[in-house]
Amino acid sequence: MIRENLGAARHARPPPGDVTAVKITRVRALVVGIAALAVAGVVTGVVYLALAGRGGPRYGSQDELRRALPRTAADELRARGVTLHGVLRCRDIPGWTEERLRVGCEGVTGDRRAVQVIGTGDDHTRQNYFTILVDGRPLVQNSSCLGEDCRTTGG
Repeated sequence: MIRENLGAARHARPPPGDVTAVKITRVRALVVGIAALAVAGVVTGVVYLALAGRGGPRYGSQDELRRALPRTAADELRARGVTLHGVLRCRDIPGWTEERLRVGCEGVTGDRRAVQVIGTGDDHTRQNYFTILVDGRPLVQNSSCLGEDCRTTGG
């Protein structure tokens, strides 16, 4: 008789006015939902930071860009089979600011063709772009890196 009562108690339904079981289910669902949103927010933040950090400007100042451009442009030209007659001479392009870097370089190839190199950096878009013209024709257009920088940073 006791066993029959225990079995009946296990399968007994709560009275019609009892909502305790429903409240516990809603609370659990709410907790699980909040936890899932928190995890999704953290994952989204980590992915954003990882992707945002990748495209940053290589050179943080006008001076850094001006000093690096002759070397990286010469490396890029050499890799493309173009030799230089002397070094590239670089200067600031008028209108540059701390947020918008602009440098131009000039030189001559071994076979006396004019070389122009333009390097830019933008702090807001976190991008650098480089263009090389040989005899007025583009050899490199809007590249995100030049020379050895492309091989060392995967650009």
